[in-house]
Amino acid sequence: MTPGILLVKNMVCHRCVLSVEDILTKEEIPFQKVLFGEIHLAKEISNEQKENLSAGLKKVGFELIDNHLTGLIEKIKALVIKRARNEVVDKETKLNLSVYLSEKLHYEYTHLSSSFSSVEGRTIENFFIEQRIEKAKELLIYGQLTLSEIALELDYSSTAYLSAQFKKVTGLTPSYFKEVGIAKRKALDKV
Repeated sequence: MTPGILLVKNMVCHRCVLSVEDILTKEEIPFQKVLFGEIHLAKEISNEQKENLSAGLKKVGFELIDNHLTGLIEKIKALVIKRARNEVVDKETKLNLSVYLSEKLHYEYTHLSSSFSSVEGRTIENFFIEQRIEKAKELLIYGQLTLSEIALELDYSSTAYLSAQFKKVTGLTPSYFKEVGIAKRKALDKV
């Protein structure tokens, strides 16, 4: 773990970042910034502050990460979520997922893949597909885009491919899902 940076498990959305910032402020722990899965401290903190922070994080479903492998898995998840939700710069959307992760994390993809599978019990690709489908669900529920526009937004090669993957993951067609709506959505940290 890099000095001055604490790794946090289960941070997957902007509200998570705000929640962690709130805990840091309440605990009077000075920080520079909070990113998905990371707290960049302004200075080193005492063991008592770290214990208080850990307790505060656990109350809202987060956890400090103390080992390298768990930290690596959380970094993979954060990057996959960003990529699946198309929250990356244009040149990164053109890269294969394996190249994207390798470049960002400076590890061979085989190492990343085997580490992820051993801890998570599923492949990075399956996690990526689940995240894309969750974003598709979100966009379907908002009802502002057609299925074709959603496929384009999420970089699917075709509407048919998105529909087939959607049905495989959810058991429902996108149009039927849109009818039943929000009841079938999962929180990002539960995916």
